[in-house]
Amino acid sequence: MENLIIAGRTFRSRLFMGTGKFSSPQAMVEALEASQCEMVTVAVRRVDLDNPHDPMMEAIDWKRFFLLPNTSGARNADEAVRVARLARAATGTNWVKLEVTPDPRNLLPDPVDTLEATIRLIKEGFIVLPYMPADPILARRLEDAGAAAVMPLGAPIGTKRGIRTRDAIEMIIENASVPVVVDAGIGAPSHAAEAMEMGADAVLVNTAVAVARDPKRIAAAFHLGVIAGREARLSGMAGTSAPEASSPLDGLL
Repeated sequence: MENLIIAGRTFRSRLFMGTGKFSSPQAMVEALEASQCEMVTVAVRRVDLDNPHDPMMEAIDWKRFFLLPNTSGARNADEAVRVARLARAATGTNWVKLEVTPDPRNLLPDPVDTLEATIRLIKEGFIVLPYMPADPILARRLEDAGAAAVMPLGAPIGTKRGIRTRDAIEMIIENASVPVVVDAGIGAPSHAAEAMEMGADAVLVNTAVAVARDPKRIAAAFHLGVIAGREARLSGMAGTSAPEASSPLDGLL
């Protein structure tokens, strides 16, 4: 499987992993390793940035994994920009997964403030990967603003419902010239495979792994699902059609 390039950086894995909801730092690390991911996103609000020995941050080998801080919990553009600045000051990275979710009940991203925060952060030198509604128009606006990738939701965060926004994501993929990462709602390796078969460049998974009975095992399954979906996409697999015999009928007795 060929490499993924975002903002000039090369990634061998097309599976990104989150770090929330795990039962322990050990379970999290075992799952990250089993997933063979490289990009790992961490919610800045859950980390003690003043503590160099924060348990979660210290548990992860940051020489092996690439840190993508996220602004989870930000309710508007101002909060998101402030959190991104704190993350850069504490970690030294200018990469950020932008999340602006004003309603804690549904955690849906705010399209207006997401675009505003993207514009502001890019002006400040950030590499921005915005979490967004599956809206093809917004995807284009974010790309035009300079987003390094776009991250449309498959379903609301944490629901594990799979790709409920398929038609819109397919339109985003068709028109995007930056990587498209399906983020949120993926609940099974088959969902990840489906996203990759559609043409997504990567997927981000958290809850489905973290709350599984065996996080390590399902993380490995997600790794395989992403590979299978990507290979299927590249194979030029046939689409749906009318019923047709797979073996010739001519010449039969």
